[in-house]
Amino acid sequence: MNEVDKYLSDLGSEEKTELQRIRKVVIDMVPDAEEMISYGMPIFKYHKKYLIGYSAFKNHMSIFPGSGPIDSLKSELKDYKVSKGTIQFTLDKPIPEEIIRKIIKHRIREIDDENK
Repeated sequence: MNEVDKYLSDLGSEEKTELQRIRKVVIDMVPDAEEMISYGMPIFKYHKKYLIGYSAFKNHMSIFPGSGPIDSLKSELKDYKVSKGTIQFTLDKPIPEEIIRKIIKHRIREIDDENK
């Protein structure tokens, strides 16, 4: 069992299922992304740069895409609690896959632009 699987196995079944859904979207979109634990949560790196992280907390879950995607998708995220680099959501109001995909695409563009 790798570190990310261990992290997920320690969660309640509903939280685990929701975070595995996000994990699957990232893996499907960026199959060569590196997956690891950093700052106590699962993250993905793309071309050795931070792509996105996710975590479960007592009363919510969060993804951590950085500020760029949050700024560009502000209107689509209006129903979620957001801060500079974090989007909070709950089991009752998960982030739709379409928005997760837009966030990942945005981060890939940011990283690719940095590597030019």
